[in-house]
Amino acid sequence: MTDTPTGTGLRVLVVDDERPVLDELVWLLARDERIGHVRTASSGTEALRALEGGDIDLAFLDIAMPGLSGLEIARLLQRFAQAPQVVFVTAHEAHAIEAFEMNAVDYLLKPVREERLAESIRRAVEAGERTTSTPDERIAVELGGVTRFVMRSSITDVEAQGDYVRLHTIDGTSHLVRMTLSHVAEAWGPHDFVRVHRSHVVNRRHVREVRQTSGRTVLVLPSGDTTLEVDVSRRHHRDLRELIRDT
Repeated sequence: MTDTPTGTGLRVLVVDDERPVLDELVWLLARDERIGHVRTASSGTEALRALEGGDIDLAFLDIAMPGLSGLEIARLLQRFAQAPQVVFVTAHEAHAIEAFEMNAVDYLLKPVREERLAESIRRAVEAGERTTSTPDERIAVELGGVTRFVMRSSITDVEAQGDYVRLHTIDGTSHLVRMTLSHVAEAWGPHDFVRVHRSHVVNRRHVREVRQTSGRTVLVLPSGDTTLEVDVSRRHHRDLRELIRDT
């Protein structure tokens, strides 16, 4: 494990078991003024030791490594109270779906190009700013004549129902609220909600799986002890592809 101070800015961890790839990525990161400190690890075990300190803002994780893979490290990071942003580094574009499921900021294909790396850093900076500056919103819902509040972050899917929308939450409950789906898509778009169908807006942070069978694309979301499946319309396939790459 090595540490390379480069100035003030993001504190970065680069994890890769191939030394030439590791050195090249460190060299490229040192050229970016947004990077303040670069730490390296050549295995998943070393990476976890570095991450336990909680002082890493952004982690570049190689997906294919002996022992703990980058995907397994990212799953463990989901348990952290303050997890760093994650960018996957891979030789295979097929891993884009896994990156989406792990809520990664981005994924980079080897060999890493400097302009593409700069874009990943931009996305990480913007994602971090949203996390630190945007409070969770409380949504008022009526239930049996009593007004209760649902946190926006707990909403997995918003379904259009006439002049109303039905909010589906991670605990399996649903609430009918008078607002339009178009309003939800526009107002909640900056908070990881994306329209995937004329009748559905989903919270990308809760997507567990992306299934593609028989020409259909289905998103799987948690719903209490079970799951909720939402179709992605053909019109929104491009939005989904961008969503896999974007934040």
